[in-house]
Amino acid sequence: MQFSVYQQTHIGGRKVNQDRMGYSFTRDALLLVLADGMGGHMRGEIAATIALQTLSMMFRMQARPYVKKPERFLEEALNQAHWDILAYAEKHKLPETPRTTVVACLVQHNCAVWAHCGDSRLYWVRRNQVLARTRDHSHLEYLIERGRASEAERNTHPDRNKLYNCLGAGQAPRIDISRQASLEPGDTLLLCSDGLWAMLPETEIVHRLSTSTIVQAVPDMVAMAAAIGGARADNTTALAITWQGADPKAGLSPGVISTQMLPEDEVSSTIAAGQPLPSGADAFDEDEIEKAIAEIREAIEKSSQLLK
Repeated sequence: MQFSVYQQTHIGGRKVNQDRMGYSFTRDALLLVLADGMGGHMRGEIAATIALQTLSMMFRMQARPYVKKPERFLEEALNQAHWDILAYAEKHKLPETPRTTVVACLVQHNCAVWAHCGDSRLYWVRRNQVLARTRDHSHLEYLIERGRASEAERNTHPDRNKLYNCLGAGQAPRIDISRQASLEPGDTLLLCSDGLWAMLPETEIVHRLSTSTIVQAVPDMVAMAAAIGGARADNTTALAITWQGADPKAGLSPGVISTQMLPEDEVSSTIAAGQPLPSGADAFDEDEIEKAIAEIREAIEKSSQLLK
């Protein structure tokens, strides 16, 4: 399995970067995750971090060296992240449960399947064309689909920021899962937060991904979106891969990751937080969050054993 990957985030005009992104891979499987902590609720960066930690943990457990049922894995992993966020809030007696949107993609056997909750997006691009993209769980998307609003209103409509779905809310999340998509060498998968897609027209996103390598396109798009947003710019984050194929005999180009040398039971992970918090900001320990998730899981497992 061979692919190139690049990720970048920009804090924009906010005091805290609540976006999180990362990827994990084995010899035969690749997981991409991007979460956008919701700023309208307390400590969205915690919810986003928990989402990434939970998905990465479950991938490490099930990718041996690939995930047997990818659609079920994504549904269960996002649901588990939701419950981990609720459990964390309860354990730490937070006055309000943190919330986050999320998009995740699993690539294996030359196929990709993705899931999302909220308005973090995935674009599948091939030869200057969008073959698929996720549909936001937003009131505006609902209005556009029914002809009651136009695409041109995406950046100006008064309901553009109203979401009806996320992880960490009082009700269970609605998780949309794609069909399996057959990838070809040269295909690009882009995961991004609304800080990017809300600022850049889809034509610009596709043009950048089709005419430049992701190493150039991703930072260019992030910088452009942040510049357009100016002092009020949202956190802007993008994670992209260009698929090179699953043929172990294919030639390896510079900058391309090949997983063929990985042992069957080894997982490589890169989980990236947002940019460092500014001086005086209320920081938190992400290792502490991962430890808390493990403790919550252990308590749930003990309770399950007692009920048997």
